[in-house]
Amino acid sequence: MNILKKIINELEDNKAIDIVSIDVKEKTSITDYIVFATGTSNRHVHSLSRSIYENLKKNGFKNSVVEGDNSTGWIVIDTGDVIVHIFKKESREFYNLEKMWSAEIE
Repeated sequence: MNILKKIINELEDNKAIDIVSIDVKEKTSITDYIVFATGTSNRHVHSLSRSIYENLKKNGFKNSVVEGDNSTGWIVIDTGDVIVHIFKKESREFYNLEKMWSAEIE
């Protein structure tokens, strides 16, 4: 199973809300996919990020980097091929990164 499927399965298993995956290979060289998900609280956001990070580590993806903390309502996990943004609802709506990454290339 590839890394994107592992991440999405982990998010689903841990009750993340509104999971969206965007293929950005044609838009940037920094990553292949960006995944967005929402947690119900700061604790849930943290729990989702820890679960993904530990699962990736256990499955041999040891170079993942986690940025952010419980208090911000936004945690980013960079695996290289996939960047995962886990937000609280308010933060996700405020930053609206999906709109930027889903825009068509002119």
